[in-house]
Amino acid sequence: MPKPTRIVIIDQSPVRRAILAEGLHEAGFSDVIHLEGTDRIMDRIVAAEPDIIVIDLESPSRDVLEQMFQVSRAVPRPVAMFVDQSDTSMINAAIDAGVSAYVVDGLRKDRVKPILDMCISRFNAFARLKDELEQAKSQLADRKVIDRAKGILMKAKGVTEEEAYALLRRTAMNEKKKVAEIAQSVVTAAELLR
Repeated sequence: MPKPTRIVIIDQSPVRRAILAEGLHEAGFSDVIHLEGTDRIMDRIVAAEPDIIVIDLESPSRDVLEQMFQVSRAVPRPVAMFVDQSDTSMINAAIDAGVSAYVVDGLRKDRVKPILDMCISRFNAFARLKDELEQAKSQLADRKVIDRAKGILMKAKGVTEEEAYALLRRTAMNEKKKVAEIAQSVVTAAELLR
């Protein structure tokens, strides 16, 4: 049986906390932890090990957003932020801090579930994009090192580009390694022999 989704609520108002708690309860969330205030958010969130973070503030401060930036790097989780007042710079700062859903003046218990669903979807979509970007960067770096290694082999052995790549590939298969790993070894060896 899967464990229930753990939600951490960070808020400063007992009335608003009750609205959130009731909305979460009606949506079927039973594992809800309340953290009052914004002191030491990072330590408290890490200790709570949440699946989702809900922040309810009248107006987010730069300090809170900076702490959320640190939290999103250390404990990447979907974050929904409910605020009463905001401006464009605060919205941008919240998104940069890792907030997945930023809701201004919209705290009603019937909206909590759809907002959390959207928050989770946006978080997952962003995580997929981030993974794809990292893969693309890694592939580009591999391609660059392979090209450098081919150039080194072409010059040292007097072979064509195709023959240099075939040599890298054959060596990689023989050693049960990736072509990029063999290419990096060639580049490293060439740098040592300069």
